[in-house]
Amino acid sequence: MKKSHGPAFRAARLDLAQCSACRGRAVIKGVFHDLACVQCNASGWVAAETGEALPLDVLVTQLSMRLQASDARVKFLEHEDPADRFRRIHLCKPYSAESEQYERNNRRGAGGSNYTGD
Repeated sequence: MKKSHGPAFRAARLDLAQCSACRGRAVIKGVFHDLACVQCNASGWVAAETGEALPLDVLVTQLSMRLQASDARVKFLEHEDPADRFRRIHLCKPYSAESEQYERNNRRGAGGSNYTGD
C-alpha cells in the first residue's frame, strides 16, 4: 500500500455505469408523472463496482472529466487532416471475423468456384 499524506493531487477517474432502475434516464415513470430516480440521485449514473449512487460533489467531478475527454476527442476529429482521416477509415485493417472469410473467394468448389459449405 502506498503511503500518502493529505489529499490526492489528481482526482481519480471512477468507472461509471448507467443506473439499472431508471436505465440512465434519471427519471422513473410514475402513474401520472415522472419521478426523480432515488437510486442514482436523479443523475442516471452509479458507481460501476458497487452500483451505489455517488455523492453529488464526486459525481460532478466525474461527469466533468468525461465531458472534457469527449470534447478533446471531438476537437481532435474535427481538426484531423483529411488525408489522415482517409487513412484511418479506409486503409486500416478492419476487425476480422467470420464474415471476412465468407467474403473471400476460397476456390474450393466445383470448377474453382466459391464453396459455401451447403
